[in-house]
Amino acid sequence: MLANHVLFLDGEALVIDKPAGLPVDPPRDGGLSLENHLSTLTFGFQRWPKAVHRLDRDTSGCLLLSRNPKAHARLQQAFERGEVEKLYLAVLDGEPASEEGVVDMPLGKVSSREEGWRIVADGGGKAASTRWEVLARVDGRALIAMRPATGRTHQLRVHAASGIGVPIAGDPIYGRRGGPMLLHAASLTVPRPGKEPVRAQAPLPERFGAFAEFLPASDGPGAGAALVR
Repeated sequence: MLANHVLFLDGEALVIDKPAGLPVDPPRDGGLSLENHLSTLTFGFQRWPKAVHRLDRDTSGCLLLSRNPKAHARLQQAFERGEVEKLYLAVLDGEPASEEGVVDMPLGKVSSREEGWRIVADGGGKAASTRWEVLARVDGRALIAMRPATGRTHQLRVHAASGIGVPIAGDPIYGRRGGPMLLHAASLTVPRPGKEPVRAQAPLPERFGAFAEFLPASDGPGAGAALVR
């Protein structure tokens, strides 16, 4: 039950640790999605919570939901203004040439009957920026921290593959199929005027294996909070 995955809760906001494999929006194939769990996340309210942003189906970690319409509008505006601090952890299916960098790569959407839709680098597309740094290199792969300044669809996945030059491990669209996709929303901080910010940290999932050993032990298993700065 997602009620056991709560990372933050107050009268306005709720953050859950979304499992990989659970889509936020109902899929076309009619399978289960976040919507099927909302009735278990009311915590005394009659109104169901509502997702403020999106995570890809195979991305795990911090997902923010609002608990009333006014709070939803304020939280969404914080995302739109670029005020939200987000930290993602990813394992690359290879090693990047440098230790850190910033990918400034506008993105656009293309589609074809054969391959469906995907996001690509597009000079005339929407601005997208991601700061990244290597945390560890093990057996030909790299664990990196990714801090997006924008929130475009598939931004981190495309910026890894086309900007850093190495796709995220297990990415079925922009990398090589095989194994789970190793992308995790590790922490989220959302400022709120007149109130304490929403702050949440999601432990690194078991699918990351030995890479969890390279995160700061002081923040608990895989929290990654000390990486935010």
